[in-house]
Formats: sequence, C-alpha cells, structure tokens
Amino acid sequence: MRPAQQEDTDMSSDLSSPATQTFEIRPSAHPRSLAQRRQALTDLAFGTVFTDHMARATWTAERGWSDRRVEAYGPLSLDPAAAVLHYAQEIFEGLKAYRHEDGSVWAFRPELNAARFAASARRLALPELPEADFLASIDALAHTDVEWVPSSPGSTLYLRPFMFASEAFLGVRPSRQVEYLLIASPSGPYFTSGFSPVSIWVAEGFHRAGPGGTGAAKCGGNYAASLLPQQQAADNGCAQVCFLDAATETYIEELGGMNMFVITRDGAVHTPELSGTILEGVTRRSILQLVADDGREVHERPITLAEVKEGVADGTITEVFACGTAAVVTPIGTLKGTDFDLTVGDGSAGPVTEDLYTHLTDLQFGRRADDYGWMRRLV
Repeated sequence: MRPAQQEDTDMSSDLSSPATQTFEIRPSAHPRSLAQRRQALTDLAFGTVFTDHMARATWTAERGWSDRRVEAYGPLSLDPAAAVLHYAQEIFEGLKAYRHEDGSVWAFRPELNAARFAASARRLALPELPEADFLASIDALAHTDVEWVPSSPGSTLYLRPFMFASEAFLGVRPSRQVEYLLIASPSGPYFTSGFSPVSIWVAEGFHRAGPGGTGAAKCGGNYAASLLPQQQAADNGCAQVCFLDAATETYIEELGGMNMFVITRDGAVHTPELSGTILEGVTRRSILQLVADDGREVHERPITLAEVKEGVADGTITEVFACGTAAVVTPIGTLKGTDFDLTVGDGSAGPVTEDLYTHLTDLQFGRRADDYGWMRRLV
C-alpha cells in the first residue's frame, strides 16, 4: 500500500479485492484530476464533498438483491410517484473510514452498522441487506476511491449507506422495488469547534419519536422531526437539541443525532436505557464496554431532566457528554431550557469525557492497540 502522502494521477486501485466478486467495478469515465482532488481535500467540512464513485444494488420482490456494482457518483433518476417521495420509506447508516499512518484504511465496527441497518429495514418494511453485501459494498467503494481517504489530522472518509423505496406506486404498502446505495464524503470534524464543550437546548413540546414508533430505527423521518427544535436550539445559542420522552416529557432521551451520558461524582456512568425510542449508537455501545472494563459502575436507566438539573446545580453530576459516529465524543458545557441555564462543572471537558475521546480516536486512527478487535481493514 502506498503511504497516504504519496499521491499520483492514477485513480485506479487494486480491484482484486474479494469485494469485487460481488460488486462489479464500473470506473467513472470522468474522475477528478489530482489537482481537483487535492483542492477538494483542502479545508474539509462535514458532508459537503463526495468521491468519484458510489456503490449500488437493486432489490425487487421477484428477484431479490441483484446488480451489485460500483459506478460513477451522480444524480439519481426517480419517477415522481416513487414511494419514498410520498411515504418516506427509507433508512440510512453512518460510519467512517480512517487512514492510518502506514497508509492503510480501516473501519470501526462496521458489522454493528450492518446489523442496525437490517433492524431499521425490518421496522420500515424494507428488505434486509445481508451483512456480507453491506460489508462488501464498503470494501469495494473504499478500494475504488482509496485516494479520497484524507490523511490530515482528524479527517476521515464518512460513509453513508442508505436504502429507499423506488417503486412508482401511490398505494400505501411496502414497496416492491428498492435501491441500496453507498456514498462517501471526505470530512473534517462534525462540530467546527472540534473537541470543545457545546451548549445543548432541552426541547419542550417537540419529540423525536414516541413509544411504538421508529425511534430505534435510523430513518429520515426521525431527523426531519428534529429540525424545527434544532432551529429553536440555534435561536437560543445552542449547538444541539436534547429531546425528552414523548409520553411524560420527563425523561431525557437523546440529542438530534447523538446519545447522551452523564458522569456522577462517584465516577459512575449513566445513560438513558434503550426503550424503543432511542437509537442504539455504535459509539454508545463501545463506550459502555470501555467504561465497564475501566472498573466504573455503569447504569442504563431512565434519567429525569429534574435529576440532571439538580445534579448539575449541586455538583453531583460532574460531566455530561454526547457521542455518535460523526462527532465521536463531545463534551456538553451548558444545558439550557426555557427556564434554566446551567453550566456543567466549570464548563470545560471533564477527565472521563476527554479520556474516552482520546481512547476511541487513538484506536480508530491506529495510534493505540486494537485490544477488542473492533477495527476492520478495508485497504
């Protein structure tokens, strides 16, 4: 493997990967030049630049999954009656490819993303994509667009698998035709401030999901429901919004796109339990393992907003942080609502939050031994 810093104008890559046995590689006729790629990889934001190719597969009720391929990135052609445009039958995932110092490229626990993708599909009455196809699509796209994996500090290749109902039919039933795609975006930090405390707005009267709904699935409707309260958060000077449970508006659940943790004075770690309205994050699951192995008490339980407000005010709660694939671990410095404005500790990142961020990012970027076997080599 060529070191990350040795780039050339040859956009081809090793197409002998096992992934090519299931995903046919159809190279783009117009890949961007070395100069264009270098420009695109300069001053990366999150999710604004995309690579030259995308992976695809098609499912029909008659044939199942077929036509697995990697092809040129480009616009999609959809019938105006495509079911996804009317009934939002779609799901997605998010994971990253990390460039290590030796030039190799790795993914963090992608099999968990594959399992969650399948679970989301079941909830949205979509066909399940086999784990082998999910992983093969990532392998194939990573091999094809390996030169797009950035090597600047903290940057990654963000991978976005998604699936949607493409049948042209206005009846309300599961689609009999579905498209799976995987696109990739070289990205910088999710929050432009990097690893620094953010302010969180606690929404009242708005909810991300309710009991029996799609809260445990990763589907666009959940995120669409978060946009108005997210705008409210921004209007109040906050970076993200925290949702309360829909049934009682008493318990904290999660942020617009991240899970939430609190650390108490005794060193114990607390996070809302998975109740069907909260997405089970891969980063959340990994953190629970790390802190338990560190000897800390771990509590997955209902956590009331009143408890958090009181704990932050009297110092019983010493740290609050959010976590997710995009932002990894993000310290929460301030909690705000219509009738409160609380600073967590001294407003800076706490030691547990900082240690978890360092542990995870060192592992993901190959600076720390992978004792758990969580990393999967792509290239």
